[in-house]
Amino acid sequence: MITKIFALPVLEQITPTLTRRKMDELDVLVVEHPQVKAAFTLQGAHLLSWKPQSEQEVLWLSGNTPFKDGVAIRGGIPVCWPWFGPAKQQGLPAHGFARNLPWTLKAHNEDANGVVLTFELQSSDASRKLWPHDFTLYARYKLGATCEIELEAHGEFETTSALHTYFNVGDIAAVKVSGLGDRFIDKVNDAKEDVLADGVQTFPDRTDRVYLNAEGCSLIHDAALNRKIEVTHSHNANVVAWNPGPALSVSMADMPDDGYKTFVCVESVNATVAQKATAEKPSRLAQSIRVVKR
Repeated sequence: MITKIFALPVLEQITPTLTRRKMDELDVLVVEHPQVKAAFTLQGAHLLSWKPQSEQEVLWLSGNTPFKDGVAIRGGIPVCWPWFGPAKQQGLPAHGFARNLPWTLKAHNEDANGVVLTFELQSSDASRKLWPHDFTLYARYKLGATCEIELEAHGEFETTSALHTYFNVGDIAAVKVSGLGDRFIDKVNDAKEDVLADGVQTFPDRTDRVYLNAEGCSLIHDAALNRKIEVTHSHNANVVAWNPGPALSVSMADMPDDGYKTFVCVESVNATVAQKATAEKPSRLAQSIRVVKR
């Protein structure tokens, strides 16, 4: 899927390294810079691909995901806002609406090290049908040898949120994640609280854990691709580790049956504690990603 995106015809040359293209129903922005390649959809300000120079693709994108107006994309870095997980009210979308609405590219800059893009989502008639608050939400991406993401929410409200990052791995059976802390809520086991005994999360089957005292930096150990990925979290209460395993993967229409084998989600999250934004102080959530050689 990512190869297909980079082969799409150019509709607009925005800067020497930034172009606009179209994938089915969605506008796509493609970054082709000497230091980094990346792709976004304007829907959701959704980062689909990030590939620093001389590295393999860092993010995972499902080959089965539709590129349709209002339909969430499976893979990349979905922005989950203004709620994380199922909505409290029936009939509302899981993980909020920010990932399903079109954003505006507000600013872009580039230098020898990479590019910086800022997207904006404002409250609208469409958002007020789902959530009654006025807001302005910014998503800033600084892409080069590292990938730095920051959400900034202006208004007066409380939210839960996530940067729901799908990482490309060689084989989930050979993946370990450290730096998660020890206490977690196990969503696969009736949301019971449990303890990670040895400090290392593995993924033998379906895994969905909300870590309660995670460290500021998670480390993905990928033995199959012979690399480590460092994920630094800021302004978060939790880190989530997720992989659907074989049975759930088969049941998901937007994922290949064996899709679970080649990704792991390590997410910067505010789930157990809501964030408060005020007129004086916006709420934030940030994540920084770096590939670390063995």
